[in-house]
Amino acid sequence: MTRLKGLKGRFEPWKDLVASGADLETLHELAAAENDESLCPEIEKSLDEVEAEFERLSVLELMSGEVDRNGCFLTVHSGAGGTEACDWASMLYRMYTRWAERRGFSVEVVDLVEAEGGIKSVTVQIDGNFAFGYLKGESGIHRLVRISPFDAAARRHTSFASVYAFPLLDDSIEVEVRPEDLRVDTYRSGGAGGQHVNKTDSAVRFTHIPTGIVVACQSERSQIKNRATAMSMLKAKLYEHYRAEKEKDNERFAQEKKDISWGNQIRSYVFQPYTMVKDTRTKMEVGNVQAVMDGDIEPFIEEYLRFAWKAAQEA
Repeated sequence: MTRLKGLKGRFEPWKDLVASGADLETLHELAAAENDESLCPEIEKSLDEVEAEFERLSVLELMSGEVDRNGCFLTVHSGAGGTEACDWASMLYRMYTRWAERRGFSVEVVDLVEAEGGIKSVTVQIDGNFAFGYLKGESGIHRLVRISPFDAAARRHTSFASVYAFPLLDDSIEVEVRPEDLRVDTYRSGGAGGQHVNKTDSAVRFTHIPTGIVVACQSERSQIKNRATAMSMLKAKLYEHYRAEKEKDNERFAQEKKDISWGNQIRSYVFQPYTMVKDTRTKMEVGNVQAVMDGDIEPFIEEYLRFAWKAAQEA
């Protein structure tokens, strides 16, 4: 039933689009036969709507992976550079939050480690159709070039932050986690939350011993809820880990892993001496860096999906 629902979700919008196109063609033929120019505004408006829907559905067709339709966890880590890097991580966190809100997706902070000037690391859960499909291409190193507001000499600084997206798994995908493979640590949450966070060990950290994967959650006041969220995160990361293990011999995937290693940025955000955001994989670039930081990253996401789809067809 889950598979059937997914197939219907992909098929029926195209069926509706074909019907809309047929209606528009009929309207155009009627206007042409009667030489009625008063219908032109209506036809142009309908044509714009059909074209916009076609573009939207075409992008969705690029996301056919097993978990592309799912929500996702998104983690941002600041790189080397102290306060400057922590501020850059907080800027990226804001950018992705703005993007998600624009699409009507829900965003919940799962784990947050604050630092002077910004964020050391943050993990958020983003719920919405195809959230992982859209954001999977954001994994990698993001580079910032600007005049640092923290430098009294007003010198130009380069900062790095890593972004990692992994899918939120539903009940149709099973990932086994054996109790003997798991180390569980509990500790007191930090940050806001009143006296409760200082009196109970509600925060939870899971370490998967065979893979070394570590996840943590401190968003809830209840340790039980934090355990459930942490387990969901762990299974999602293990799913990605095992998928990568199966594809180790695939040259295309090996190249992708190289691209997202530290020091190999996937995108540069330049504030000085000019303004530009450029994706090093697709060569996509825009000049309005402020719009991008306000969440307008759709062009980069869609261009990467086309890039990845083409690479998969050629592989």
